[in-house]
Amino acid sequence: MGMNGGSISGRINVAIDGPAGAGKSTVARKVAEQLGYIYIDTGAMYRAVAYAAIGAGITPDDSDRLGKLVQTLKIVLAPGGEGQTVWLNGENITAAIRTREVTLIVSQIASHEPVRLKLVELQRGLADAKGIVMDGRDIGTHVLPSAEVKVFLMASVKVRALRRFQELSGNAQVPLQQLEREIAERDRSDERREISPLICAKDAEVIDSTELSIDQVVALILDLCRTKTVEAK
Repeated sequence: MGMNGGSISGRINVAIDGPAGAGKSTVARKVAEQLGYIYIDTGAMYRAVAYAAIGAGITPDDSDRLGKLVQTLKIVLAPGGEGQTVWLNGENITAAIRTREVTLIVSQIASHEPVRLKLVELQRGLADAKGIVMDGRDIGTHVLPSAEVKVFLMASVKVRALRRFQELSGNAQVPLQQLEREIAERDRSDERREISPLICAKDAEVIDSTELSIDQVVALILDLCRTKTVEAK
């Protein structure tokens, strides 16, 4: 791919949206690696706020205090050996934000307008340079509506619960049925919330990964990117 003297014109932004557990972050990370792009895990940013809220003793429904808190946070996403590392005010919180305690409140934390406004501002700033793969709930519709490639990644609740179950096995044993219930509940809360609900952009390519492997999904998205990159030239 001739990058015509390093001009940015060949680089595009890729938005990957979808419900909890659809495999967005794994897919986004691999797509970014293949393209030599930067992967921005928006979920990790909301998890960082949730983690900070727990540390500050702020309840997930306290919109005012959360809004003040988010203004004081320095969230940095850095590439690490095992994928991405997440830093909060200089502390590596990559593992800390994956606890169940954080998982159970992150959707509610993300529903508050002051929190979203601040993080969306950060996310858009990161995407200005192009060459970004970003995943979330409303990237294609709201955060980066001009992304050249938009994907909506879905999978059945059963398959998503099973993937979560396999991720968790070993650490916290949570029954599969409970994970299914939690994922279905999270879908409902993500779809119904007033601010930036989970929504599929009209111009997004819908990929159902229920029957596909991660690598098959990655290959489909890379094809879309190649087509767009050729058009962009």
